[in-house]
Amino acid sequence: MDYEHIKLRVVSFTFKVTKIQFMKKILTCLMIGSFAACVPQRQFQDLEANYNKSVAENKELKEKSMDSEAKYTEAAAALATLKKTADAMKVDTLVMGNALRRLTGNYDQLDKTYRELLDVNERVSKGNSADAEKLRKKYEEALDQLHAKEDAANKLQSELSRKEQSLAALEGEIAQREKKMREMQSILNRKDSVVRELKNKLSAALLGFENNGLTIRQQDGKVYVSLENQLLFKSGSYDVDDKGKDALKKLAKVLEQNPDINVTVEGHTDTDKYGSTGTLKDNWDLSVMRATQIVKLLLASANIESKRLTAAGRGEHLPIDPSNSEAAKKKNRRTEIILTPKLDELFNLLNEK
Repeated sequence: MDYEHIKLRVVSFTFKVTKIQFMKKILTCLMIGSFAACVPQRQFQDLEANYNKSVAENKELKEKSMDSEAKYTEAAAALATLKKTADAMKVDTLVMGNALRRLTGNYDQLDKTYRELLDVNERVSKGNSADAEKLRKKYEEALDQLHAKEDAANKLQSELSRKEQSLAALEGEIAQREKKMREMQSILNRKDSVVRELKNKLSAALLGFENNGLTIRQQDGKVYVSLENQLLFKSGSYDVDDKGKDALKKLAKVLEQNPDINVTVEGHTDTDKYGSTGTLKDNWDLSVMRATQIVKLLLASANIESKRLTAAGRGEHLPIDPSNSEAAKKKNRRTEIILTPKLDELFNLLNEK
C-alpha cells in the first residue's frame, strides 16, 4: 500500500484557507468607515455576522486539516517502524530456532555418550582401580557438560518463547494499523465516487447553461461551478439577473438532494477600479456582496441548511489569467461555487488512538 500517496490524497481534500487576517483588516476598516455611515444598522450587523462566521469556519477547518495531516504522518511513520522491527524479530527468531536445534542435537549426543559411559563403568567396575578412577573422572566431565548444555538449551527455549510472544503482539498491532489504512482508503474512494456523481448530477441539471457562461469541473476532490458575470450580474451590480437566478435555482435543488456537501461561494472581479460613490467602495466590497447575494438566493430556492454555505469575496486578487488584457479580465470576472464533500468520517478516523 502506498501510504505517501494516501497522505497526499488526504492533504489535497483539505480546504485552501484564504488570507483571512489580511481581508479582515481591510474589510473591517472599510465596513466601519463606510458601511456604518451608508448602510442601516441591521444590514451592517448581518454582514458582519456572516463575515465572522466565515472567518471562524475557515480557521477551524485549517486547524483540523493541519492536525489531521500531522496525525496521519505520525501514524504512517510508526507503522513503518513497527514493520521494520517485526522483520528484524523474525530474523532473530529464526536464528534462535536454529541455535536451539543445534543445542538439542548436542544434548542428544552427550546423553548418548553419558549412557555409553554408564555401561562401560558397569563393565569395568570390576577391573583395576586406576582404570575405574579414570573412567569416573571422564564420566563426571561428561555429566557436567551435559548439564551445561541442558541449561543453555532451557534458557534459549525460554528466550525464544518470549521473542515469539513479542512478535505475535507486534504483528497484531501491524494488522490493526493496516486495517485502519484500508478504512481510510475506502473513505477516500467513496469520496471520489460522491464527487463524480455530484458532477454528473450538476451537468444534467444545468445542461442548458454549460458552455454558455457556466462551466463545471472536478479538481482536488471538489466540484467547481464557475459562472461568468454575464450570466449573473450587470457591470458594477450585485443584483442577480433572471437568467442567473434560473441557473442558481436548479443548482440549489441538487444541493438540497445532497446534504453532505459543503458550499463555498467566492466572488471575483477584474482589476478595473470600482467607480461607485455609494455603499460599496471597491472590488472587495463588490465581490463580497455578490457572493452574499448568491448564498441568499440558494437558501431561498431550496431547503438547504445555512451552516453548509459560506460567502467569501476575493476581489481581483485570485485571477484565472493575470495578463490584464480584455479577454483576461472577462475570464476573471466570475463567481466560483465550490462544492466539497464533508470529511468528518476521515477526520474522526485520523483522530482515533
